[in-house]
Amino acid sequence: MSKESSFDIVSKVDLSEVTNAINIALKEIQNRYDFKGSKSDISLEKDELILISDDEFKLEQLKDVLIGKLIKRGVPTKNIQYGKVEAASGGTVRQRAKLVQGIDKDNAKKINTIIKNTGLKVKSQIQEDQIRVSGKSKDDLQKVIAAIREADLPIDVQFVNYR
Repeated sequence: MSKESSFDIVSKVDLSEVTNAINIALKEIQNRYDFKGSKSDISLEKDELILISDDEFKLEQLKDVLIGKLIKRGVPTKNIQYGKVEAASGGTVRQRAKLVQGIDKDNAKKINTIIKNTGLKVKSQIQEDQIRVSGKSKDDLQKVIAAIREADLPIDVQFVNYR
């Protein structure tokens, strides 16, 4: 009898890379002509980004700079959920963006449906904020990974602990 192989599907954001991207973006903002004299700032509190700028137009530019730096650092931008723009002190605007860690129940169900629709002989089980997929054939597991990568999911997923 052959041994079962398995892997885990997770959704994680590396907070140290997010911090690095914020620092690089802040340096760029200090040097850009269109941000001279503006009150633009990006900060990270636990798992939430806080963007502050003079107006909504500058806030969008701030987001573009940050997203560019996040992509260069390999941080999944699908895992950022932006809140609404709100007025802040000193005539500025603020926007909070939550960094999504882990797979919630709705997305876990979508991923399980994708796995079942492949028709392969694999088992999948939801374990808190990740999904374990196991099967006898490593080829089947590779096909499951390919099917999940092709699917248009609202979050970015990674495949770890492949055994």
